[in-house]
Amino acid sequence: MVVEERMVAYINSLDIGNPPLLEEIEREARESRVPIIRKELQGFLRMLLCMRRPRRILEVGTAIGFSALFMSEYAGPEARITTIEKYEKRIPTARENFRRAGKEKEITLLEGDAMELLPTLAGPFDFIFMDAAKGQYIHFLPHLVGLLPGGGVLVSDNVLQGGTIMESRFAVERRDRTIHSRMREYLYEITHHQELVTSVLPLGDGVTVSVKKGDWGK
Repeated sequence: MVVEERMVAYINSLDIGNPPLLEEIEREARESRVPIIRKELQGFLRMLLCMRRPRRILEVGTAIGFSALFMSEYAGPEARITTIEKYEKRIPTARENFRRAGKEKEITLLEGDAMELLPTLAGPFDFIFMDAAKGQYIHFLPHLVGLLPGGGVLVSDNVLQGGTIMESRFAVERRDRTIHSRMREYLYEITHHQELVTSVLPLGDGVTVSVKKGDWGK
């Protein structure tokens, strides 16, 4: 827990909620123990999407499709989403959820490894949401920056690893040390990247919000 639990519970109590189908899919995800974006991040994303109204969205990490449907709901009717998922067992559920929502034309699901698929995509994407394998963020970053236009936004979820990110690698479990070191490398790279302006926020399990510089940032 990055932020004190009682504060998170209070903030979540103020959440306005989502349309019924999204609420139903969220319940199904929690019952199946499939991780989806947390309530406090939902509120933040909702605000960002309503403010930016992106027309082309890229998501890395579909899971069962909740976040893609969430972004489609709040980005507006003109938004088109491309989402990438590698885990074969979750892909049929995601496709079924897109069908349930009548969003098969608005959301395109690409099956496979993001490292192989990202170089094949034609940008630009106004908004990119990354919620995939945490140890791969650092490898995805160059491709994602290249797909953003000036002023485009990149949101990366789960970057603070329950607060352990600030600890020495020797203070975390041996099995977690590779992800820990790669995420620390990612956070340094994204906050010092010459083409990005980035903020790290203690929302959910930590999120970075990056904007690609345009002419104003040169």
